[in-house]
Amino acid sequence: MKAMILAAGRGERMRPLTDEIPKPLLRVNGVPLIEYHLRALVRGGIRDIVINLAWMGARMRDFLGDGAKYGVKITYSDEGAEALETGGGIVRALPLLGDASFWLVNGDVFCDYHYSLRSLASGIVGHLVMVPNPSHNSGGDFSLEHGTVIRPLANALTYSGIAVLHPDLFAGSVDGKFPLAPLLNAAIDRGALSGEFFAGRWLDVGTPERLAELERVLSA
Repeated sequence: MKAMILAAGRGERMRPLTDEIPKPLLRVNGVPLIEYHLRALVRGGIRDIVINLAWMGARMRDFLGDGAKYGVKITYSDEGAEALETGGGIVRALPLLGDASFWLVNGDVFCDYHYSLRSLASGIVGHLVMVPNPSHNSGGDFSLEHGTVIRPLANALTYSGIAVLHPDLFAGSVDGKFPLAPLLNAAIDRGALSGEFFAGRWLDVGTPERLAELERVLSA
């Protein structure tokens, strides 16, 4: 099973820190954010990893190399000067990911979720890991009903940025810049998206303040 780590974004909300370094290489407790993801994937038996690149992509390549120092094989999906957003980035990388389900990991979250080698049920094109709503997303994104992701209700949860996706989710999509959300919504409408609730440690590291918060949490 393969995984894709989304790492191409400019990190506008993280500026000025990301003016000099790509966001996935920002350090927490002395460790680059993306390293936490690589270590977690290895613990789950996932060692074939695709990483998309745009902003400071050469610096990412130089730092991570082929992944051997982490015990993984890294393949890069280069998006050029401008990132293609989440949906477009995945579509660009599909030839590298193959025909089977793969893990998707948003590079700017921190989570102690336990990955595993897993497949999707018949007719299901995605499986989302959902977490309690943080203060900056108090209304949540989607709800869960008996393991199926549905439109948000009063008990909505936040999509963690971690998922198992099948290439069929992207059927009919063309190469270009677009978000993932409309494809997830379409899958919800046809009952093709499953999910699970994760109550462990998770943080969206999207701003300098949240980066500092994660530093405090991991240093405690």
